[in-house]
Amino acid sequence: MKRIQNLAVAFFVLVGITHLAAQVDKIVIPAGTPEDQSLSNISKEDDPLKKLALYQDFVKQFSSNPAAVAYGDWQISQAYQATGDMQKALEFGDKALAGSPRNLDILVSQAGIAQQMKDNSKLIDYSVRGGAVYNSIAKTSKPADLSDQDFASQIQQQKDASKAAYEFLEAAAFNAIAEENNAKTRMDFIEKFTPAFPNSRFDESIASYAMIALGELRDTPRLISYGEKALASNPNSLPTLLMLANTYADDPKPGNLPKAVSYAEKAVTIAKADAPDADRSRKVSGGLAQSTLGYAHMKLDKTAMAIPELRSACTLLKGQDDQSYAVAGYRLGYAYAKLNKVTEAREVLMDVVKIQGPVQPLAQDLLTKVNAARAKGK
Repeated sequence: MKRIQNLAVAFFVLVGITHLAAQVDKIVIPAGTPEDQSLSNISKEDDPLKKLALYQDFVKQFSSNPAAVAYGDWQISQAYQATGDMQKALEFGDKALAGSPRNLDILVSQAGIAQQMKDNSKLIDYSVRGGAVYNSIAKTSKPADLSDQDFASQIQQQKDASKAAYEFLEAAAFNAIAEENNAKTRMDFIEKFTPAFPNSRFDESIASYAMIALGELRDTPRLISYGEKALASNPNSLPTLLMLANTYADDPKPGNLPKAVSYAEKAVTIAKADAPDADRSRKVSGGLAQSTLGYAHMKLDKTAMAIPELRSACTLLKGQDDQSYAVAGYRLGYAYAKLNKVTEAREVLMDVVKIQGPVQPLAQDLLTKVNAARAKGK
């Protein structure tokens, strides 16, 4: 038995594959065969172009051996990658995958090429294929002639051997999602990612990206459905709680405002924004939660209950997040005005109108009305 090194990924030539090997492909070229001898000769060639030609000849010479062809195509792919011809590299890598479709090493190689090409759609496809292959290891049926202990050991060995490839593909796919600015495309990527990488280390960020994308698409039912599923798997996810609270607060369907209150209150509890060790992130999260909580109370005609929440939100957000502070301040000004506390309303709105952004014209209009009411009161 011998080990073959390719240009990017170490991979093993195996003899005597177990029943479990069907879950993850490994190319088998027994030592001492003509194919093995030919590969040994090719490995001695240092010139990249000559080596490429030798691998092309190798594929032709052993065209009746699927394992040799898959391995040769993979090496041709990496040779083209080394020369900078990414399109050819991808083409021959796909040929290799056709011969060894569940090969994590080749999938990692293809994902790397797609990264270099900045083709995130291809990158996602290779990554989710790899994720599915890795997850299939745990679903393998136990052979009748294998003890439970030996079977569990073999499963764990395969998972351990494949973990680095799985984590690379998981991170590569996540980066593709993070880089995508088109909301529809990002959501398409996420829906492919989620089943391929269950309980991902990036779950919380993925949920945030999904809900932002669905918010941009104005697909409220889908956003709520996705958010509730995400919350079921991670009940203390602050981004998910905040997004759902805000969504329920704006959704006119009966029964959604109490949900907004419930999720916002939970977010306030989890954020612990008033704690001495609270960092900026927790303060902003807590401020956003209290802003949404106050807003929901107002929509439930509980304006007096809204004011302390909105005051706290302004305190937490001021100097931390100008636009979120502007929203909370506008809501507080509106609550004061609704209760005819025009002096208090004017004070907060005078501060909010200084902040450039989408809230500024709304705050200015409300301030004008408050000033007029204040003048009449005098």
